[in-house]
This record gives sequence, structure tokens and C-alpha cells, in this order.
Amino acid sequence: MVKCLTNVESNTREKYVLCIIANLPSILTQLQNDLEEVKALLEKATRKRVRDALTAEKSKIETEIKNKVQHKSQKKPELLDNEKPAAVVAPITTGYTVKISNYGWDQSDKFVKIYITLTGVHQVPAENVQVHFTERSFDLLVKNLNGKSYSMIVNNLLKPISVEGSSKKIKTDTVLLLCRKKAENTRWEYLTQVEKECKEKEKPSYDAETDPSEGLMNVLKKIYEDGDDDMKRTINKAWVESREKQAKGDTEF
Repeated sequence: MVKCLTNVESNTREKYVLCIIANLPSILTQLQNDLEEVKALLEKATRKRVRDALTAEKSKIETEIKNKVQHKSQKKPELLDNEKPAAVVAPITTGYTVKISNYGWDQSDKFVKIYITLTGVHQVPAENVQVHFTERSFDLLVKNLNGKSYSMIVNNLLKPISVEGSSKKIKTDTVLLLCRKKAENTRWEYLTQVEKECKEKEKPSYDAETDPSEGLMNVLKKIYEDGDDDMKRTINKAWVESREKQAKGDTEF
């Protein structure tokens, strides 16, 4: 299956907002997953301060989902209307370079495959499509395609590739880059190291060997760090009440 990526690089405000709208389904999916996880934790939690914090976070996520659904329904028709003028072809400007922001990638045991869609690219001379590989990057340049040039640079690939074994293929409206894996039969979970680091930061850490209550405290810590002022006040209040009860010898919540 081809994995499609969209960089946050656009030439106009309309394209940038359209990019956000296009990605709302994945954002909503993430929020729904967060909500289900908080609900699951809420069912397991028995301490009052933990339940208060989780309940507050649950309400926050539900509100955010509602707002994003409303934003999508209100903005998308308007943006689609604004998109229509973009279909008018502007006068050709020699030397103008477009940065490629949309592409997909897949992999086999031997290759990581990058798919770039460019209408009419199969009709330009082969020497107009140039690609430079290094062990951890590639740089694609397509010259004079409909009066423009197209550029794509990807650095910090997840793993090393073989420069000699890598190549390009031109197909109908598509440039296919074949990055030969130095270590064959290994799976790339991400295309770049930066993407891996960003995704791993988003994942909550759980240790199966720790006390369940400690795991909940770690979740609360993460909620506190990411939460707004209201969320932090709720957690602080629950913590103060907990300390007061402990001081009185009452450990029940």
C-alpha cells in the first residue's frame, strides 16, 4: 500500500488551509483514539483525583472533536469555491521552480519506492529529470515541465541506502525513485528520521511492569504538561485535596 505524505509547504494561503482541511479526517481519528483511551482509563481509575483529571480531559477532547467537525463542515465548501480560480493556468514564467510537496512511498525487501505525480513528465526529455542520491538523502529536479521546474529534497532518510543501486524510472505522469536498501529485508516504519522522532514523541509510554497507579500518574503528568490553564487547575486542586486527606490519615478517595 502506498503511504501518502503531505508537507506543510504551500505557495498560497488557500492551498495551506486546504491542506489542513484534507488532513482533518486523520486529526479527528487521532482525537477519537485519544478519547477512547481516556474513557478506558476512566473506567479503571478508582481514585477521585485521577477520575477528576481524566473526566476533565475527556470533556476537553469531546469539545475539540465537536469544534473540528464544525470547522470542517463550514470551511470546506468555501475553500472549494476559492480553489476554482486556481485551475486557470497562469502565464508561463521561465525559471520558476515549484517545490514538490505531495508524494507517496512504499517498500519491498530491497527498495524504498518514492512516487511523485507530475502531469506530462513522461513527455519531457530524459535529461530534464535529474536525481542525486546520497547514503541518507535524495534530490530530484525536473526541468522545463510546462514552463516550470520542479524540485524535491528529502534529507535524513531513516536508514542508509546504496547510491549505486538507486535509480529513477519515468512512467506516465509519474516519477518513480527506487532507493536501494543497504540492509535488505529490513522494514522501514518511516521514511525519514525526523518523521520517526516526531511520531515517537506523540506516543504515550507505558511500562507493563510498573504499578497500575503509577501508570495513571504518568498519564496525568502528560495531561498536565499538555493541558490548558483550566486543566492544570483541576489537577492541582485534586492533588492538594489528596495531600490534605493523606495528612489526616484518610487515604480513601
